[in-house]
Amino acid sequence: MLPVGQLALYGLQHVLAFYAGAVLVPIILAGALKLDASQLIHLINADLFTCGIASLLQSVGFRNIGVRLPLLQGVTFAAVSPMIAIGLAAGGGTQGLLAIYGSVIVAGLCTFAAAGQFARLVRFFPPAVTGSVILIIGVALLPVAANDIVLGSGPGAIQHPVAVRNLLYGFGTLGLIIAIQRLSRGFMATIAVLAGLVAGTLAAWLLGDARFGEIAGAAWVGTTSPFYFGIPHFSVAAILSMLIVMLITMVETTGDVYATGEIVRYRIEPEDIARAIRADGIATFIGGILNSFPYTCFAENVGLVRLTQVRSRWVVAAAAVIMIVLGSLPKAAAIVAGIPLPVLGGAALAMFAAVAVVGVQTLGRVDFNSHGNIVIVSTSLGLGMLVTVQPFVAEALPAWTHIIFGSGITLGALSAIGLNILFNHLGGTQEAIAGRPNHRLVTLADVNAMDRGRFDATFGGLVENTPWVLERTCAMRPFADTASLRAAFHDVLLTGTPAQQMQLLNSFADLGDEEAATAGPETVPAIETRDAYRLDHDKAGMNGLGRAEYDEVRALARAYRKHFGFPLIVCAREVERYERILAQGWYRMANAPSVERATALVEIAKIANYRLDELVANANPITSAQLDRFTRMVA
Repeated sequence: MLPVGQLALYGLQHVLAFYAGAVLVPIILAGALKLDASQLIHLINADLFTCGIASLLQSVGFRNIGVRLPLLQGVTFAAVSPMIAIGLAAGGGTQGLLAIYGSVIVAGLCTFAAAGQFARLVRFFPPAVTGSVILIIGVALLPVAANDIVLGSGPGAIQHPVAVRNLLYGFGTLGLIIAIQRLSRGFMATIAVLAGLVAGTLAAWLLGDARFGEIAGAAWVGTTSPFYFGIPHFSVAAILSMLIVMLITMVETTGDVYATGEIVRYRIEPEDIARAIRADGIATFIGGILNSFPYTCFAENVGLVRLTQVRSRWVVAAAAVIMIVLGSLPKAAAIVAGIPLPVLGGAALAMFAAVAVVGVQTLGRVDFNSHGNIVIVSTSLGLGMLVTVQPFVAEALPAWTHIIFGSGITLGALSAIGLNILFNHLGGTQEAIAGRPNHRLVTLADVNAMDRGRFDATFGGLVENTPWVLERTCAMRPFADTASLRAAFHDVLLTGTPAQQMQLLNSFADLGDEEAATAGPETVPAIETRDAYRLDHDKAGMNGLGRAEYDEVRALARAYRKHFGFPLIVCAREVERYERILAQGWYRMANAPSVERATALVEIAKIANYRLDELVANANPITSAQLDRFTRMVA
């Protein structure tokens, strides 16, 4: 929780970056349905007001609703074409709006109810899929920023015959943002986007290109009353269409949540996805009542979090409060609406590209020695860019396909999910073993034919490259399936001599050891050991701890090693918060040395299981049974 002044400034920065995208959907819809100016103003106010409520639900949360991350909510662009089709089919105008609101209300309720079931499908979203989706979201949004800069079309447009002037505003805003981030430190660097927007708008105003004429005619106070346009109409066809839209927004939200988790270094679990989607569903339901539309996480603001590195969710909560105020004060909203689009485009260019960078970071964890992963990423990216670069492709296809082929983000995301299922979850009788980086994809038959060096290189990371474990496991080949391979590692761990087991225990880095996490290959013999340590504990949120919290973990680790003579070993992926690491570690300090060695071996078996699951495609489902057997034998 930051000081109030900082919360207000950071929150305003989010609102300014978000505003153009937020009001664009009502503007497009009003034009298509032939609504008058007063109706459009009410739609914009209702949209901003509901955006604030939705963002509070997502960032602050309420019970099992909201992911409690710095995610701002906005109307999804995936709903634009379907809503226009629904509205026109109902006759346009107010009648069209009522048909839209009926479908939005039902779709919101269904999304809320289906959140838990959808979250169970997270296993279909490995880094190859989430990284592709995040990258496509960022790259597909770049043309929006480019159009704002070059054309200056839409609200706040600069009507000037020389396009070079628009370019100067856009590039000037972008250049100022970069200069502030390069030359400034601390607080000023974090409000670079806000400073760029203010300076760009001021320059445009001095040159006569920023107009605020709408302020005088806007009311001071406006209210968003439920069912302002009348009682919604419920059409089966319209509801089915909106349900498809919400399914797509679930995928988009999943990508945005993973992207934000990467930025704030928070490990995303299935329940996090469920809470985020519940917030989408309840916000969409509220939107239908308050004369707004379907809601999802806004990628623009994910990029802003990445760009500024201000990770507090309370900043988004502050932005939500500002949007509620703007939605209630049309005159204040008119001031924000006066920002020229080329200025907004310059800032958006930096933010959208930052989203794409998060996708690249996620893809850095993908094993591209796997041909399937190459196909998943390249094909989904190619299809997403096809529709983004040539948006009229959908016009050549049947109307029912427009919801998919009308958005590069939608087509790319669905392609990534489908291809992942095809390559990694369907068919094939051979189980592929993915080696460590710089090793090609091999089959189980290849593993059985490996020489010792190749076997060690492939599976060394499971046991911190402990030689005796690898030697004895390799000698137990051939393996009939992955279950026997897994059991071999378990049996070897159990039957090692006390001296061998102590060597294995001491091959693990001390918990919270910064040198082990950052040292180079010249100081750490096994590169895989360092990488595995960082991966396991980053996923557990260790990198997101504050200094004081980190020191607590390190103090525990030092005390544990001094008492037992080997490092505290905790399976990071089974620990949700550092408090549990502390509680578990101090509790284990009371164990007898022999009991604690057995406990540590169980933790190593768990770690090896998780790492083996990352190496083995279609890992055998009896993993947990093998681990239970191992645990009972040790006990």
